[in-house]
Amino acid sequence: MSLMDQVQQDMYAAMKAGDQGKTGALRTLLSKLKDRKIDNRGDLNDPDSIKVIQTLVKQRRESADVYQNAGREELAIREESELSVLETYLPEMMSEDEVSKLVEAVIQETEAVSMADIGRVMPLVIQRGGGKLDGKTANTIVRKLLQ
Repeated sequence: MSLMDQVQQDMYAAMKAGDQGKTGALRTLLSKLKDRKIDNRGDLNDPDSIKVIQTLVKQRRESADVYQNAGREELAIREESELSVLETYLPEMMSEDEVSKLVEAVIQETEAVSMADIGRVMPLVIQRGGGKLDGKTANTIVRKLLQ
């Protein structure tokens, strides 16, 4: 069963259970997955679905931060609840130590020595992370090691 099918089944279950928060989050996710499927002009594979989910998770985190800074706690709480629903569909993320080891290996492999080499290092780190690492964390580690 594809990730998109799983999301659809979970949305129906949330609707039947009367869980409006989860239903709304899953409706949004399903809509974005269908949009990506149309853009791809074919079936949507799981790695593409994960990228869509990661984008939505990032948007929810940023929105929650903005709402908290603006003093809108009720909206921040809603964004965080949607965030927790979306995160259940993501694969387990790499720990900071694992990301650091990956970054060190890529830096050695590419023989990067300065911040000017960040453009060569980051794409390889993201590619080898396979959707299981946070790009922001990886970027911070790369910058720290290349200084």
